[in-house]
Amino acid sequence: MDSKKEAIRALAKEAVLAPQEEMLETGKKHQRLTIGIPKETSFQERRVALVPESVGLLVAHGHDVVVETNAGKEAHFQDHDYSEAGARIVYNTKDVFQSQIILKVAPPSDEEIAMMPGKQTLVSAIQLSVQKTETFKQLMAKKITAVAWDFIKDETNVYPVVRAMGEIAGNTSVLIASEFLSNTSGGQGLMFGGISGVKPTEVVIIGAGTVGEFATRAALGLGASVKLFDNNIYRLRRIQSDLGIRLWTSTIHPSELRNALDTADVVIGAIHTENGRTPLVVTEEMVSNMKYGSVIVDISIDQGGCFETSRVTTHDNPVFRAHGIIHYCVPNIASRVSRTASYALSNIFAPILLSIGDEGGISNLVKHDSGFRHGVYMYHGTLTNEPIATTFQLPWKPLDLLIAAF
Repeated sequence: MDSKKEAIRALAKEAVLAPQEEMLETGKKHQRLTIGIPKETSFQERRVALVPESVGLLVAHGHDVVVETNAGKEAHFQDHDYSEAGARIVYNTKDVFQSQIILKVAPPSDEEIAMMPGKQTLVSAIQLSVQKTETFKQLMAKKITAVAWDFIKDETNVYPVVRAMGEIAGNTSVLIASEFLSNTSGGQGLMFGGISGVKPTEVVIIGAGTVGEFATRAALGLGASVKLFDNNIYRLRRIQSDLGIRLWTSTIHPSELRNALDTADVVIGAIHTENGRTPLVVTEEMVSNMKYGSVIVDISIDQGGCFETSRVTTHDNPVFRAHGIIHYCVPNIASRVSRTASYALSNIFAPILLSIGDEGGISNLVKHDSGFRHGVYMYHGTLTNEPIATTFQLPWKPLDLLIAAF
C-alpha cells in the first residue's frame, strides 16, 4: 500500500514539473472609433464638446475625429486648430452625422436626428424639460444608443459634467453680480467685496448645492459678507466644514429670508431640483422691499427660476429691472464663458471616448463601467430609463436585461 502511495506522489511531482501550457490573459480588442463633432445650433449654445487638444489625444490613439466647420467658432477655436490636431473638417452637416459616435453639448434637433443613418451612439445632454415624445420615437426607430452626459457618474458617484458646469455657474454668477453693481452697468456704484473701513457687500445665496458652494467661495474670496440658505442641513454643514470657517447659514424660513433680502446688495438663486420646476421661494413682495439698484442673479431660471419676478433673458440682452432691482436671468450661464466650459466638458468626454475604444466598443464599456451605464437611457433603440418612459408614456426595458442579450 505504501509503495502505491509513493508511486502516486512521484507521478504527481512529475506532472507538476512537466512543461505546462502558458495561460495568458486575453487582451481586449481595441476598437477604432469615428467621432463626429457637429456645430451646435441650439439657441445661445456657444460651447463645443471637444477642444483641439483632446482631438489630438484621440487621434494619437488611432481614432478618427470629424468636425463640422465652425463647430468651435463661438468658443474661439478655429477650423485650423482642429485640422492641425488631426481632425477632418467637413462642410456638409450631414457628413458629420454619419459618424459612429455623435458627441454634442445640446440635445439633437429633429432635423439632426433625420440626418443620422442609424445604429450609432449619441452622447449629449438630455434636458427633459424641453424634450418631446417624438424625439425619443425618432431615436428608437433608428436603433440609437443614447447617453445623457448629465446622467453619467464617476467613480465617486458624482455627476462630473453637472458638477463642472455648476462650478462654472457659481463662480461666474459672482462676476456677473460684480459687473452689474458698477456704475458702468447701471448699478449702485459698489465694488463687489469691500476694502478696509468700508462695509462689505452683502450677498444672499439661496441653495447650497455645487452652484451655491462655488458662488459662496467666490463671494467670500472677494471679501463679501455671505448669508447662505438651504433646507438641506447636511449641505449647509458640509460647506461650513469644507470652507473651514463659521458661515452664516439658515434653512429657508420666509421671515429669515425676507430680513436678509432687505439689506442685501446681491441675491443669487441657486436652487436645483431633480424633477420639475424649482420652487418660488422669493415672492414679488420680497423683491419690492429690496434696496434700489440691488442685483438678482437667478441661476435657477434653467428650471423656471426661484424668484417670482424672474423671466428669461438672453446673453445679448441679459438684464431687466423690476421694482428697481436689476435681474439677470440668462439660462445656460456656462455659455457666457464658452471656452472655459468647453475645456471642462472636453476633459471629461475625452477619457470616456478613450475608454470606449480600449474596451472594444460602447457595449463593453456599458457592461464594465457602472457610472457610464447610469448615463445610458436608450440601448440599441430600446428605452432603458423608467422615469423617462413614464413621463413620455413610452415602452421600456431594464438595461441589465438588454446587456445580457447583446
